[in-house]
Amino acid sequence: MTRRTTALSAAVALAAALALTGCSSEDTEPKLEVSGAFMPQPVMDMAGGFLTIKNDSGTADKLTSVTSPLSDDITMHETKNQKMQQVKSFDIPANGELSLARGGNHIMFMELKNKPKQGEKVSIELHFEKSDPIKVDVPVEAPGHNPQQH
Repeated sequence: MTRRTTALSAAVALAAALALTGCSSEDTEPKLEVSGAFMPQPVMDMAGGFLTIKNDSGTADKLTSVTSPLSDDITMHETKNQKMQQVKSFDIPANGELSLARGGNHIMFMELKNKPKQGEKVSIELHFEKSDPIKVDVPVEAPGHNPQQH
């Protein structure tokens, strides 16, 4: 009887583990990856930041803020009808991506503490509603750099 009870307990435990695996954290937590980040070399005391955040999960997230030693005043802007306006967050759709690009949605770094030069990197940290923060070293490119034109 003891052997049968142990086997039954093991089977129940295995079934429970498999059921939980079906609802694993991969399905309930966003899986974010950042690519294509760049900052055009600033010509004034402000700069733009551009990047793509890909979400390979079935759960949406939001980019809620950006921090960096470069500036204490970093905001996010959307561009609609050729007008720029500040937003509190950007949606990152499930199984989709958020694209921050020239002429569209972007990050603004105001009152820069220094002006990074082309070839340097700027450290930023992206903060999300659900996901852990992601640190990114953003390359500084030529002032007119636009990867969409290549």
